[in-house]
Amino acid sequence: MQSAQQTILRDAMRLLNLTRDALTERLGVSRRALDSWLLPNTSNEHRSMPTIVERFLAEILSQHTLTTQSVDMPQAHWAPHLLSVEQFSRESVEELFRIADIMQPVARRQKTCRVLEGAVLANLFFEASTRTRISFGAAFCRLGGSVCDTTGFTFSSMAKGESIYDTSRVVSGYADVIVVRHPEQGAVAEFAQASNIPIINGGDGPGEHPTQALLDLYTMEREFSRLNKLIDGSHIALVGDLKHGRAAHSLAKLLGLYQGLKITLLAPAGLEMPSSILDAASRNGNVIECTDNLVAGLAGADVIYATRVQKERMQGEVMEGYGENFQINLRAVDTFCKPDVIVMHPLPRDSRSGANDLSTDLNQDPRLAIFRQTDNGVPIRMAIFAKLLGVDQLIQHSLRDISWLHPQKLGPNDASFDEL
Repeated sequence: MQSAQQTILRDAMRLLNLTRDALTERLGVSRRALDSWLLPNTSNEHRSMPTIVERFLAEILSQHTLTTQSVDMPQAHWAPHLLSVEQFSRESVEELFRIADIMQPVARRQKTCRVLEGAVLANLFFEASTRTRISFGAAFCRLGGSVCDTTGFTFSSMAKGESIYDTSRVVSGYADVIVVRHPEQGAVAEFAQASNIPIINGGDGPGEHPTQALLDLYTMEREFSRLNKLIDGSHIALVGDLKHGRAAHSLAKLLGLYQGLKITLLAPAGLEMPSSILDAASRNGNVIECTDNLVAGLAGADVIYATRVQKERMQGEVMEGYGENFQINLRAVDTFCKPDVIVMHPLPRDSRSGANDLSTDLNQDPRLAIFRQTDNGVPIRMAIFAKLLGVDQLIQHSLRDISWLHPQKLGPNDASFDEL
């Protein structure tokens, strides 16, 4: 369970936008001391924070709160539905991440929580999905709820001609929240118009995939914290099919909430990012660079976010330039990238010969964060359910120890330090 000590330290780093090294300098303590305060209570290396440090930290935070309250800043906003990342301010993103931090012991099968006991989730997936559908279901179940699934048009009454309005209204009578994935952009918003319960966008054609982008950004923050970096001022390279990649669209919009970024968009001719997304990403002094030169684009990047070519969304388009020289693989990462670069991918990756998607030769490399990334989908989606259903304030005090054995290590490429 997250202690009050861990909570105040994590909130301080987020609210003050400080790395761990910067916070130790502000507090006048050693890095080793701060790390021991941030460790879980169960760790042999955990130490309690001195009272004088706690008081000084509380004073810094109170001064920061008074300063920000005197400025007309955007407030955290949660609509009845989660349809687009455009609903979010930076404050509401960071609030969600704080809740996800509290959810981590439940997602990692160390604690259990029943705040949604009796609630029902309806997963309506009219398009193929593995990770998104299962992680939404797992997140809801780990909060004590139950899940009803349907996958594909052929298994729904829409195959009989039922309208989106009728389907949404009917299912709203059965469930407490609905996750919808649909191949047509804008279809999820139509579901929301007819629903009297929260609708979550699980991906709408080439439009958006907001929960994927949120877990991607959360993963970047956790990885950067481990490396003592901040997202502000970093260099993010988005690589691949940026025209049809809805996860890349949503992520680029979210990155527009941060400051001083260099965002390199690496795409072959015909697969470039839409201009409307460029406008959103270029806010707050962010610099956007578009290129099809992999070598130049990867140089100096802190994060490589690779995407697959989405041939299923192409309509008579000719794809050129996406050959072996455009693939992110071990040789490219070792040759062109910084030694601590983070390699991400929204998945699924196409591992078939000739696809030239993110290479499997990085699977044992700790710089590859794709499985830590998918793991983070559960706490982020748990946090989303908690906010939409109004139980986020109940989580901290409802955590209980589990009664079954849980894995101590999830995979060979887990980060060596992943406590934050």
